[in-house]
Amino acid sequence: MKPETRKYIQVFLAVALIGAAVRLVIIFRERHETARQSKAQPAPALDPTYYVVPKKLYPYDLKSARQLTQQPVWVKEGYRYFYYPYDPVRRRTDFAQDAGLLGPIEELNIKDVVTDVTPGAREQKQVLAVFEKGGKSYAVPIGVLKGHDYQIYSDEMFFIQDPHQLYNVWPKDAWQAIDQHQAKTGMDEVQVSFALGMGMPQPSDDPDLKTVRFPNGGKPLEITFRKGRAVEIRPGS
Repeated sequence: MKPETRKYIQVFLAVALIGAAVRLVIIFRERHETARQSKAQPAPALDPTYYVVPKKLYPYDLKSARQLTQQPVWVKEGYRYFYYPYDPVRRRTDFAQDAGLLGPIEELNIKDVVTDVTPGAREQKQVLAVFEKGGKSYAVPIGVLKGHDYQIYSDEMFFIQDPHQLYNVWPKDAWQAIDQHQAKTGMDEVQVSFALGMGMPQPSDDPDLKTVRFPNGGKPLEITFRKGRAVEIRPGS
């Protein structure tokens, strides 16, 4: 190899080595600065709403389901569950015509849990929670009985603790809006569902944006949430 060529290669390697060292120093400084800034900035506060764990009864038959009679219950998702007239003397439910929909966070005092034949499917029975409203008896389906197998979903339907106490971390104005069945900007999705009942999410391409349609007992609303908080409330169709 000619001396000139060897010298050229040595110079090239020295320059490359210096460049790599400078690059390494820059990367180290950038990472150190990023770590320092991360430590300086406090982590976002955790939303206490999503850390509430409601108690459940885990009913598996008629006897265990009658635990619902031992305390009031509150409807988790309003305007979703139909209830029907019930004759406590004949112990029969009139499935021919519903009496209405359970409202958002509606408080019920369950008097009994019974079974009745499902219309059009005599091999299956409905498991029903019986309650009184306006001096009349009604029943709402909370499960089914097929043969000797129960499927009871009352834990998905009801709170067995007062939601006002269960979610006592919420501000007073949020609970005032919920009790008046009103939605306000700034409320989170759980608070809005407590106020308006069942919602139907709409497709979205933006992970930070979510639009939900609420039938709201015949007064539909459409609400847009940004990062879990209501930012726009408008009449629905």
